[in-house]
Amino acid sequence: MENWLFDIRSRSFVLLTILFLVLTGIVYSGITDSFDQSVILFFSEHVGNPTLDLFMQYVTESGDVFNMLMFGILMLVIPKTRRIGITLMILIVLATLLTGYIKCGVDRDRPDFEYDGAPFPISISRDTFALFCEGGFNASYPSGHAARAMIIGIIVGYALSERFPRGAYLMFLYPAMISLSRIYVLQHYPMDVIGGTIIGIMLAGVMAKRTKLYKFFDKPKT
Repeated sequence: MENWLFDIRSRSFVLLTILFLVLTGIVYSGITDSFDQSVILFFSEHVGNPTLDLFMQYVTESGDVFNMLMFGILMLVIPKTRRIGITLMILIVLATLLTGYIKCGVDRDRPDFEYDGAPFPISISRDTFALFCEGGFNASYPSGHAARAMIIGIIVGYALSERFPRGAYLMFLYPAMISLSRIYVLQHYPMDVIGGTIIGIMLAGVMAKRTKLYKFFDKPKT
């Protein structure tokens, strides 16, 4: 998974930046509104399975910024995974703030559909933080949950890649489930989670390189 780590001046970062800017422009112009609305309408009409509703709620809440910071702190206090913990905590904060400010700029309303599924035991978090920026809390694009989940997938997946070269890619199931859950609970449109995923890839790839996460596998000198 080392190919997922790249420098800010690399072709990968430039291409991802262009892709995100193009996607943001398309979303801002409203070109994707019809598609997004149709997907959300489909989900709103097919909820109601108590087990699945509850599962999706817990999946989406695992992407809350507080829960992810707790995971980062856990990695931080374990000496062997301290570098991973530092990287995760920096990225989680950066992703939360960055998506918050972009939401303020794009100012796209969240889906306005009534959720008719099984009632959730706790309220669904929106956790958008943008200092000195009004309206970000109710904005939709891009998804902070999707960005943070992709960060977890890349960083933890890379940390496992030496011992489990193929199994490490299973970590990408987590951001996929988070993105699906955000749509399922009617908090985000498909384009929101795609935009958040791209941000997560960009931040994780660059920061993991900057913090020299690859040294996690360096053997101590004797």
